Amino acid sequence: QVQLVESGGGLVQPGGSLRLSCTASITLDYYAIAWFRQAPGKELEGVSCINSDDSGTFYEDFVKGRFTISRDKAKNTVYLQMNSAKPTDTAVYYCAIPLYPATYCPSSMALTKFGTWGQGTQVTVSS
Repeated sequence: QVQLVESGGGLVQPGGSLRLSCTASITLDYYAIAWFRQAPGKELEGVSCINSDDSGTFYEDFVKGRFTISRDKAKNTVYLQMNSAKPTDTAVYYCAIPLYPATYCPSSMALTKFGTWGQGTQVTVSS
């Protein structure tokens, strides 16, 4: 069974930066990887996605220009670099793999289009 593991969460001040990591028990080379988040009392929402061949990256409007998704194949890791953090970024962040075809990001970040999830890492943006 595929396991995704997120790490890198923690406490960051507003305006600060944090880098989240997503690794797995299998090679991630052939999979698109997405990041989602769930803020307290709110629904899970998509944040960003990267295609398996890095041919495309996608961001929701509320993180565009602040977050960057990238992949390091040598480390079998997908990152989410969070810059200019806001208190509204406070959430548990999850990485996920799309259902078939798993190589490209779906046209939308609907939860039903993703089949493998990590356990999440907490990010708190506060002074």
